[in-house]
Amino acid sequence: MRVSIHKNITDPKQFKLQLLSWAQQFREVTFLDSNSYPQQYSTFDFVLAVDAFTSLKTDYYNAFEDLKQYQQNTKDWLFGYLSYDLKNDIEELQSNNFDGLHFPDLFFFQPKKLFLLKGNQLEIQYLRFCDDELELDFEEIEKEQIDVFESVNKIEIKQRISKELYVQKVQKMLEHIHIGDMYEANFCMEFYAENAVINPLEKFQKLDEISQAPFSVFFKNNKQYLLSASPERYLKKVGDTIISQPIKGTSKRFLDPEEDEKSKHYLENDAKERAENIMITDLVRNDLSHTAQKGSVEVSELCGIYSFLQVHQMISTVTSKIDPQYTAIDVLKTTFPMGSMTGAPKISVMNIIENLEETKRGLYSGAVGYFAPDGDFDFNVVIRSILYNQENKYVSFSVGSAITAQSIPEKEYEECLLKAKAMHEVLQ
Repeated sequence: MRVSIHKNITDPKQFKLQLLSWAQQFREVTFLDSNSYPQQYSTFDFVLAVDAFTSLKTDYYNAFEDLKQYQQNTKDWLFGYLSYDLKNDIEELQSNNFDGLHFPDLFFFQPKKLFLLKGNQLEIQYLRFCDDELELDFEEIEKEQIDVFESVNKIEIKQRISKELYVQKVQKMLEHIHIGDMYEANFCMEFYAENAVINPLEKFQKLDEISQAPFSVFFKNNKQYLLSASPERYLKKVGDTIISQPIKGTSKRFLDPEEDEKSKHYLENDAKERAENIMITDLVRNDLSHTAQKGSVEVSELCGIYSFLQVHQMISTVTSKIDPQYTAIDVLKTTFPMGSMTGAPKISVMNIIENLEETKRGLYSGAVGYFAPDGDFDFNVVIRSILYNQENKYVSFSVGSAITAQSIPEKEYEECLLKAKAMHEVLQ
């Protein structure tokens, strides 16, 4: 199926830039980068997949079944995404809000060419019929000149929901909480620019530089781009083990070490943030139990504090052992969309947020990742991300926060602006 060779890379940082620059010639590109963030469950430092041999593109209707067929028939590496609106395939739900991006609901491709780096060891895997291009490509990559970008285009970023309207909408959500329709909901709003011309690679490199997130993604499907600096893992499968790492809880970073430590300590002990995290951890436990061996669902870390360049985050880790009667796709279908981007109880929340949000979420708060040939997979949560449709010149990024009974609307609004900071900076 694939020809595999190994290379020793003396300067992985430089090679990564050359590889990503070389990849731009292809119609389909997925680049997943851990940015060497110290994490327990990392398989690769980075992965690049380019050039579709086969692909699957579909709307939400029957999407998980189509993906299951595709994955089982291919039994090869597949890279792609699940958009948030696949919820409509799982439950009686709809997505009727405005959509400026028009991405397919689901897209996966089988790459002809694949690069996997761990430490200094690079594995290159090419499909057999194009393996004669391997050495030539490698030489080309090593000669690749790294562009120094000049930003010329000014982009005017608008906000889909004003501060006043945001506060009103959060008040409505609090009413839903008080009458018992829900306990917690992730409420999101969009920032966007029309007639926007950007260089996606330049913007990704800037975003990546100021975030250095462990689940960064540069994704391209022809004229559609995702530039992601996500700190969050949605789901990973290794053998019969499933790992989910929901994030709930955010606090500011400060240049002054003392202030920074204070902010971290505040997050760790904030009752509201902890309650948010514990509610979602509970929801994830419940989601995983649908496909788990009896008694195998465990919370291996509750409310751990992790620091990233832009923010401190509170992260929990939930694991389970998959029951042999279920497939990899079953695990995704029974846990999607992820609890951290919806809320509890999930179906009720998804209806409420559909009514109050102004924008169709699409790929935002969906997941990007890969399946390995043996059915193992790893997916992130699409947050802290810029989405771009080059064809209709539409740029979009969304941010959200968790609304609970203790939420103060103005404070939630501030949290949204904090999360939007990196994307704002990059685009302007």
